[in-house]
Amino acid sequence: MRQPLILVSALALALAAAACGSSTASSSSNANSSGSASACAPSNLNTLTPGELTIGTDNPAYSPYFTGGPGHTWKGQYNNDPYADKGFEDVVAYSVAKQMGFPAAKVKWAYVPFSNSYKPGPKSFDFYLAQVSYTAQRATAVDFSTSYYNVNQAVVALKSNPISHVTTIAGLRQYHLGTQVGTTSYQFITGTIKPSQTPNAYNTLNQAISGLKAHQIDGIVIDLPTAFYMTAVQIPDSVIVGQFPASLAGGHFGLVLTKGSSLTPCVDRALATLRSSGSLAAITKTWLSDKANAPILK
Repeated sequence: MRQPLILVSALALALAAAACGSSTASSSSNANSSGSASACAPSNLNTLTPGELTIGTDNPAYSPYFTGGPGHTWKGQYNNDPYADKGFEDVVAYSVAKQMGFPAAKVKWAYVPFSNSYKPGPKSFDFYLAQVSYTAQRATAVDFSTSYYNVNQAVVALKSNPISHVTTIAGLRQYHLGTQVGTTSYQFITGTIKPSQTPNAYNTLNQAISGLKAHQIDGIVIDLPTAFYMTAVQIPDSVIVGQFPASLAGGHFGLVLTKGSSLTPCVDRALATLRSSGSLAAITKTWLSDKANAPILK
């Protein structure tokens, strides 16, 4: 891990604090790095490849976060091409890169399985995004940027399944639930819903969808934007049973970086600019605007 020590003045520290100001704080532990304009110039950034920015994501890259379709060849088979710059996270990634001084031609993508992104140790990316929710435990091993999306959890089920009529969290407990392994959705099932049956932990979200269709499980717990996409496109005759109160399931997605990365303040600075200019809100509205409301499970 590269952890260069950069001496900063009081003014630089103030700029960094202002740039990173947010109700959702970064978990970066690199207090010696500056988010100032000079420190964040591309020539001063310690990226994996000098002059280039390497962004990691999972494969498959799911809609509505990546929606480009096949095109550029990267790491074998995939369903959505991150080089297309289409989809919520794809556009966020390129927007952050641009704010950091890296045009699209200087961006490279790296395939990294979701659960490997927040493991301790060296990384094959400068930052990573694939709906990785911030948790205090994950933040002991990696840096997280400030929030680029505040997210809630929801339950998706087939309309024909009795679970589709459930209106309370307690009512979910008798049903067999599942989701992708290693996610905060799985932690939410086991730690908050606490069903009577052991939930299924699938290696990928596609496997969880297949499990629902095959009646291996009654419901999938997943973030709300993905739930809307699942019910609209991926799973015929399905429904969002409901979403959970923000007080129970509210969280946020952050960009993941190596622990103590000198890039973290610069990534936060880029996000702060996108947030204050309204660009982040516009990207969110374009790609994640929900056309229907999901009832709240109480």
